[in-house]
Order: sequence, then C-alpha cells, then structure tokens
Amino acid sequence: MAKANKNTKSDSQELLDALTILEKEKNVSKDALLDAIEKSLLNACDNHFGTSENIRVVMNRETCEYHVYADKEVVEEVFDPAIEISVADARMQDPSMNLGDICQVEVQSKEFGRIATQNAKNVILQKIREEEKKSIVDYFKDKEHTIITGIVQRYVGNNLSVNLGRADAILTRNEMIPGENFKPTDRVRVYVIEVRDTPKGAKILVSRTHPDFVRCLFEEEVSEIREGIVEIKNIAREPGSRTKMAVWSNDADVDPVGACVGKEGNRVNDVVAELGGEKIDIINWDINPAILIQNALSPAKVISVIADEEEKKAKVVVPDYQLSLAIGKEGQNARLAARLTGYKIDIKSETQARESGEFDQFGEAYDDYEDGYEDDFDDISGFEDDLDEEGFIDMDSLEESDAEETEDAEESEIEAEDSAADTANEETES
Repeated sequence: MAKANKNTKSDSQELLDALTILEKEKNVSKDALLDAIEKSLLNACDNHFGTSENIRVVMNRETCEYHVYADKEVVEEVFDPAIEISVADARMQDPSMNLGDICQVEVQSKEFGRIATQNAKNVILQKIREEEKKSIVDYFKDKEHTIITGIVQRYVGNNLSVNLGRADAILTRNEMIPGENFKPTDRVRVYVIEVRDTPKGAKILVSRTHPDFVRCLFEEEVSEIREGIVEIKNIAREPGSRTKMAVWSNDADVDPVGACVGKEGNRVNDVVAELGGEKIDIINWDINPAILIQNALSPAKVISVIADEEEKKAKVVVPDYQLSLAIGKEGQNARLAARLTGYKIDIKSETQARESGEFDQFGEAYDDYEDGYEDDFDDISGFEDDLDEEGFIDMDSLEESDAEETEDAEESEIEAEDSAADTANEETES
C-alpha cells in the first residue's frame, strides 16, 4: 500500500493544543472530543463522497494526526469511483493487487480537507457546550436536597432570578416565605429540590418553603443530627407562620428536643432567624401514636387520645380551657399536628365529649390526667401555703375560681371554638 499523505503538522498541533486547553480550562474530556471529531470526519465523507460505508478514519490520539481511508474493490473497469479502483491504479499503490482485492486508498482532496476542518471546529464547539452543560448538571445534581447560597439578580415578574455561581435558578413566589422581599445583590439561601437536564441546560428547582429547608437548617446547626445521634422523624410546615418538627434520639443520654433547641435557645433561634421569625415547635417523636399525637398538639394539654392505627384516625379530648389552644388560630395547631402524625384528628373539649356520650371511653385516662394535674402542683414547694394566703383552701377551690373568672369569656368564645373545631377537623380529614 502506498504511503499515505497526512494532514499538516501545524494543523495537527493546533488541534492538539486546542484540545489540551479545553480539557484544562473547560473541564471537557479530550477523549470525548476526539471521539466526536472522528465521527465528524465520517460525516464529512458522507457529505463529500456520498457515502461513508467503506470509509475508515485512523487518528493518532497522541499527536492528533489523522488519515481517512476508503476501501475500494479492484476492478477491470471503474463504474463507481467511490467504491471501485482500477487494477492499474491499485498496483501503483501495491503491486500485489489483483482483481477482486480490496485496496485501501487514502482520501485526498483539498475540498474534503476544508470540510473536515470546519466539521472538526463545529464538533469541538458543540462538544464544549454539551460537556459544559453536563458538567453543570452533574455539579448541581450533587447539591440536590441541600442548601446553597446564591446572589439575587433581579425580579422576573413575581419570581426571583438567583445566581448560584455556575448557573441561575428561578425562585418562584410560591417558593418564597410569605412576606419576604429581596433586592439585587442580596445573598439568599435556598433548598435545591431537584435538578433537571433539559435541552436548554440545567433547570434547578429551589425553595425556601419546603419542609426539608428546615431539616437542612437544623442539620447545619445541630451536631447531634449530623452525627446520627438525633433523627428528625417528620416536619409539618406552614411557611412564614409555624413549623412542627418531631425528633428522636438514638442515645438515651441525649435529649433530642434539648439538642435542637440548644443552650439558651441559640440553635433554634438561628433557624428561626433564617426563616424570618417563623415559630417552631419541636416535639418528641414516639412509636406509640397516641403519645405522638399528644405531643404533636403541644403546647395544648391533652386529657386523652384514642388512636385507630388501621384507619389512621384519632379522637382527642382536652380540658375545656385548652380547646382553643389545641385547635390553634384558624385551626393551625390541629392541622399541623395531623400532618406531622399522619392521623385525622378529631378534637373535643371535655364538656363536648361528655355531651356527646363519648367521654366514657376516656374515663380512666381522665382520672390519670386529674391525678397528674394535682401532682404537678403538689410537687411545688410551698404551693399549698400560697393557696391559703390567697384565700383558696385546696385545688378544688382554685379550679372553681378559675371557672368563675373564665366562664363569661368561654361563653362568648364557644361559638367561635366550635366553628374552628369543625374547620380543623374537616381539614385533617381531607
């Protein structure tokens, strides 16, 4: 076979230099580029010669020198020059060639060389874009379910364009905490929900209202969570208003609530500050659903809970004076407790439970509640003396006094409480 001509050393060196720079500066794989260039040379053959079926590209990946060969059949008379070669021409390259042999002929054409060079440039540019896009997608894929910091660029309608360094994201209005306002150049922390690979590049979905935004903030603040000692079991959140978080400790010597609150509340306060003052209730998670529901309704006191684990429904009785607190403003406390526990919660006051005939189910629990209620006061040193000084003989007289002082207020609020209870119960059942 005759010695093949090759592309000039300068062309090869320029290509090699370009690929080396791209690999270092753009983080684009040199091998991936060479694969694409080889493919582009075959495409150039298709365009120039009308076929690439009998074409073979040989490239030296160390020097970027390449040769393009066409396999042609040796024939007596040539009808298709793209796939055939005469005996005489074949023997000029290799004297041993005979009719029917396959002769490898290097493709030599200035026009083809120009097309090949342009194709290589286009491939390099396209591959750069593809590799950069892939690199960005991969980078942010690793950031999914974490918090990252960006710089506010501008508002796009009601949404916020945020620069995250290697890409931009849109923080939509419904993913912002109600009442939040940002201005250009502000630093903003966002939770990365998901990263999607689209034809236009990485689409990064971010949020400040997602429950896991709170989870990640506590992971940053609480070393016991990062170390796996304390677990966040679940979070229910109404952004900008209130969050309930259930926690559990894998170490009996570590109080999970105390660990999350921190000394003098420093840990939880840092989270609250990031959330713009959003209230956070941290409760103990429990495998017993009745105890979990009771904890979830905190800060309200609960007389008893009857939980149906199969139906995921619970009946709760609270003291009359705790009904409003248990339900919460516009049903929020009950609603968040339902989301946190996964139970539909029906809350009734003691009076409502008695009137409906359901209280008998809670009788034993109520006795325990009353005993515990009085024991709480008995444990306070000097409390009985203080009662006597104030004119109260015992706990019963104190309760009677409380009832008299609050009777008028309760009568004026009972309609509102019933309405709120109905609303909360409807929402927990939806």
